[in-house]
Amino acid sequence: MVRFGSLERGCIRKGGFGVKPRKTVFLLSLFIGVAFVSDGFPSVEWDIRSTLKLEVSPLGVAFSTNGRWIFVLTEQGEILIYSGDGKLNDKFTVGKHVGGIEAGHREDTFFLTSRKNKTVYVITLNFIYDIKVSGSPFKGPADAPVVIAVFDDYQ
Repeated sequence: MVRFGSLERGCIRKGGFGVKPRKTVFLLSLFIGVAFVSDGFPSVEWDIRSTLKLEVSPLGVAFSTNGRWIFVLTEQGEILIYSGDGKLNDKFTVGKHVGGIEAGHREDTFFLTSRKNKTVYVITLNFIYDIKVSGSPFKGPADAPVVIAVFDDYQ
């Protein structure tokens, strides 16, 4: 009966606590070799996925949760809205007092902060899309206003 670390009579061998000397030296040298070869930090490879060329200096960037939109806050107090592929879709002015931007919990929400005004603004965007319906069949007047409501958070 040999147990590692047991002090029972007849269990201790020449190499110590049931481990042979050659095996001990091999394991110890392997451990020391790995410790000195590895610096403890993983190597990282990186690549620039895309670049947004701006005409003004950015103060902050936020991404929508689904990665579809990129919101850029500029020094001039504007929010630039880019699509995921880097195309500028829209922009609007929020004011020069706004100094920070953070992503929200949904793809159409983000937060703006103002140290000057000591405020946090919760911004929700409503994206408006043009739908080409020319040549499609319809019922009623051709110039009637139409609203399509999307309930994307319905469970």
